[in-house]
Amino acid sequence: MADTKQLQNLLEPVMTIARQDVAVIREDSTVQQALDGIRSRGVGELIVYFYVADKEDRLVGVIPTRRLLTASLEERISEIMVRRIVTIPDSATILDAHKILIRNKFLALPVVDEQQHIRGVVDIGMFTPENLETFDRGKIEEAFELIGLRVSQLRNASPLRVFRFRFPWLLATIASGTICAVLASVYDTTLARSLVLAFFLTLVLGLGESVSMQSMTVTIHALRIMRPTLKWYAQALWRELGTAFLLGAGCSLIVGLTVWLWRGAGLTALAIGSSILLVILVSACWGLTIPALLHVLKLDPKIAAGPVTLALADIGTIVIYFSFAMMLL
Repeated sequence: MADTKQLQNLLEPVMTIARQDVAVIREDSTVQQALDGIRSRGVGELIVYFYVADKEDRLVGVIPTRRLLTASLEERISEIMVRRIVTIPDSATILDAHKILIRNKFLALPVVDEQQHIRGVVDIGMFTPENLETFDRGKIEEAFELIGLRVSQLRNASPLRVFRFRFPWLLATIASGTICAVLASVYDTTLARSLVLAFFLTLVLGLGESVSMQSMTVTIHALRIMRPTLKWYAQALWRELGTAFLLGAGCSLIVGLTVWLWRGAGLTALAIGSSILLVILVSACWGLTIPALLHVLKLDPKIAAGPVTLALADIGTIVIYFSFAMMLL
């Protein structure tokens, strides 16, 4: 019960724990102006980094406290700030924030929206059992080990717990396999006309599954750092379809020529080659759409996307493959 509650807590939005007392200074100000502003406004209870914003309040850099205090008073903030910024998207979960902190080992990270406006900040003291009053090296390493341990505990959950998370999504694979079997039986007359179709069915299914999984993997990586929007989806879909068309054209040409040279069946080669092109295009769409949709529905795409994407890719492959064969043979 405690493990389940811990998991639920880790899957909460990161904004539920982000602090709002962010130390922000202007890019075009001098160090003297920045320090004067800090004195007049005051700072939060725990400031590790000062974040730099432009005139539109977009995050453009970061300055460690030590660098700000030791810089010349006449220097511009833009001259001393670090432009390489690691951020946490405001759509991330607390677990995502854990992983980003572990990977980069920064003491604090800003939480930003899609326009790079700062929404808050999280630091390693917020992820440990006790707040860290000071950040000496020993405590820093201990804090990161504690954070990593919590993530590791989630990854190394008991078999029964993992079963409860993963098995429901495998039912999609069972259902799709049954549907594919039924669909194949509907096209038994088409199969009887050309036995070659049966020889290449496994190959076409494998191509569809491979492309769908490649697209799904790329999409899941993208969703770790951004929130899906219609504009993002349209751009990603256009890019994915372009890649899928090239992949499909190459595969269909090779397989079609193989069928023609091996069996001398021109129409069968055309049917198989054409279906491969369309199968790869459709499978790429599923690989992009399913994880994006699961992310919007706040379901874990890393667990659910694979079985669902493969299920839809297989069903689509069977329908497209035999439909082309029925029309051309």
